[in-house]
Amino acid sequence: MSELTYPVGKLKDFACEIFRKIGCSDADASLATEVLLSADRRGIDSHGIARLSGYVRLWEAGRLNSTPNVRVVHETPSTAVVDGDRGLGLVVAPRAMEIAMEKAAAVGSGWVSVKNSNHFGIAGYHAMMALKSDMIGMAMTNASPLVAPTFSLDRLLGTNPIAVAVPAGEEPPFVADMATTTAANGKLEILQRVGKQAPKGWIQDKMGQPSTDPHELKNGGALVPLGSDYEHGSHKGYCLGAVVDIFSAVLSGANYGPWVPPFVAFLAPPADPVGEGIGHFVGAMRIDAFRPADEFKKNMDKWIRRFRSSTPVQGQKRVLIPGDPEREMEAHREQHGIPVNPKVLEDLRALASRFDVKNPVL
Repeated sequence: MSELTYPVGKLKDFACEIFRKIGCSDADASLATEVLLSADRRGIDSHGIARLSGYVRLWEAGRLNSTPNVRVVHETPSTAVVDGDRGLGLVVAPRAMEIAMEKAAAVGSGWVSVKNSNHFGIAGYHAMMALKSDMIGMAMTNASPLVAPTFSLDRLLGTNPIAVAVPAGEEPPFVADMATTTAANGKLEILQRVGKQAPKGWIQDKMGQPSTDPHELKNGGALVPLGSDYEHGSHKGYCLGAVVDIFSAVLSGANYGPWVPPFVAFLAPPADPVGEGIGHFVGAMRIDAFRPADEFKKNMDKWIRRFRSSTPVQGQKRVLIPGDPEREMEAHREQHGIPVNPKVLEDLRALASRFDVKNPVL
């Protein structure tokens, strides 16, 4: 069965109704849907509508609070710790970013570490929130321990993404949004759905040897840090993932390392937690705290144009700026719709039946 394509608006209506069905307020359901579908719109299908049933299963397992009291539990003029009250990370992280932006507006920069949250979708959404206010945005989160540090057989880190969004003037913004592993777990899930093997360098088996089996994690294997192996710099990816874990969780009081609760509801969280929920770290820096914003954005335009005009290697049409592929995909999918994998469609239809949601798009 081939993929079917659906209008963005129809998928938004459906996802929003599902979030309402599990108890989210209209405002939270709308926000969660916006964050969720931003992944599909930008071509990051592993973190979009395909994850909807996973959030519902967390709610059914009692691990997700659909009506959280998201609150600041500690702060200074430029920093804060936010307790997400087991809420949807799709809702908790944007609220934390709003707090960071408020602090940046007041004192130049704002930094917020979050505990007691859940999976927050794509990091890029939260970082890009700062762009509208002439700020540089940053976002990162720790995640389920599926990654073996360099030279390790044990899975101790998550894919732990980092996103940085930088405004420009006439050019589109610079948006870097990446996992600190060679590939995110969602990429393996996509390969599993379509029955393809993984490229070498994404995963290792339970003995630490390279594997191309996308089901390897179920057999005791692990994802590997960015760089794949030591000779290709995996220790650097390991360091980046560790930084995310420390900033997101050790700093906030969330669970870290192997104690991070799994996203999948059928696996129980560790019996010996070291914190609360999973953690995020977001920040915003006001450009005019460093130099005039217009001046900065003109120089960003020049930076972008110079890099984009560099001579591509043979076989490539052009050199990309971080954010180009996602921006172009967003424009395409806004016009032509979002493709949905048949197995994901089965999950969505099951949700529609479970919650008695009448949606002709499915």
